[in-house]
Amino acid sequence: MHSNSLSVHSVVRLQHSQPDQSTLPPSSSRLENASSKTLLDIGTRRIFNDDHDLFRQNVRRFFQEEVVPHHSKWEKDGQVSREVWEKAESKGCWDYVYYADIMWEEQMYSNCTGPGFSLHSDIVMPYISKYGSREQVERFIPTMTAGKCITAIAMTEPGAGSDLQGVRTNARRDGSDWILNVFISNGWMADLVVVVVVTNREAKSPAHGISLFLVEDGTKGFHKGRKLEKIGLKAQVHSVFRGCAPPADALLGQVNKGFFYLMNELPQERLAIAGMALAGAEFMFEETRNYVMQRKAFGKTIAHLQTVQHKLAELKTDICVGRAFVDSCLQLHAEKRLDAAMASMAKYWASDLQNKVATQCVQLHGGWGYMWEYPIAKAFVDARVQPIYGGTNEIMKELIARSIVSTK
Repeated sequence: MHSNSLSVHSVVRLQHSQPDQSTLPPSSSRLENASSKTLLDIGTRRIFNDDHDLFRQNVRRFFQEEVVPHHSKWEKDGQVSREVWEKAESKGCWDYVYYADIMWEEQMYSNCTGPGFSLHSDIVMPYISKYGSREQVERFIPTMTAGKCITAIAMTEPGAGSDLQGVRTNARRDGSDWILNVFISNGWMADLVVVVVVTNREAKSPAHGISLFLVEDGTKGFHKGRKLEKIGLKAQVHSVFRGCAPPADALLGQVNKGFFYLMNELPQERLAIAGMALAGAEFMFEETRNYVMQRKAFGKTIAHLQTVQHKLAELKTDICVGRAFVDSCLQLHAEKRLDAAMASMAKYWASDLQNKVATQCVQLHGGWGYMWEYPIAKAFVDARVQPIYGGTNEIMKELIARSIVSTK
């Protein structure tokens, strides 16, 4: 079949169902980043090849030219600009479904956490491409890939963060339509939200009574709330659904199947968090390495103090061990072999490591590490949420433990 005879619907489904052979190692001679000059060097790691390197160069340039110069303003405003989404599309940033981890990493290397690119393309888009109707795919995927339709997912709320079966946002039938009630955290800029909703309170278990809905901005009863004052990741608000009335065709997939869709896709979200956490740790390490090579005390740079050298040695070793495991998970995911337990291990270990690195790197910066003008201070604050969202690390340990003691 010729590619031009495929509909948008079938192309997207193929993208999310076929392993990406280009992620296989091009040769065994390719350096790991542990052996390179810095952990951020392009051209390293055996899971990548020359095509990935070209893409990474393009993405790195995009962040440096289009994101970094504006990010401080966006943080003060509490949101990024819409223009940056369309510029991302013009640079080719949405054209590579399997290059998602490069996008995660380069965003963390830029120390700019505002644009929710990974949420949009790597978490929300698969729900629509895999479970959406032909009409939903053909309506939303083209505008999403063009950066004109910004998306978010609403799967947690104040009383049901890690316990998705305990979500209270509910829907009731009104003829052929649905009425949604209660509020749930979400993004200020979102044009389209995947909302997790209880649709059957009489189901044999909570998991059998959850559905997913596509709610568009402008839907009656859908309101964007105040901008939340957080200590980090400052571009987020909550959204309110009071008598929200999406049409019948807003149902995503089958009614009461939403929990099972979530369980299928959460490993990818947790792998994304792990990838971002490791990249964040690599960025902080390199920032700190550069700092201690310049900062002087007792007549010499502090990089020549044994205590500092030993701390750097410990941090780099921990980061490189974590990188090896996360890269292994990335390769398994490309081959459709990543299971929930391994994704949970990656998320828990990498996000805990990121916070360990953040604490130690701030300490090595001394008093300057506590100053907002230093990149390490912002990276330190932004890292704190990683062990919380995507399922807390305590929940990750529960999932890992179940896989260990299960008799099935």
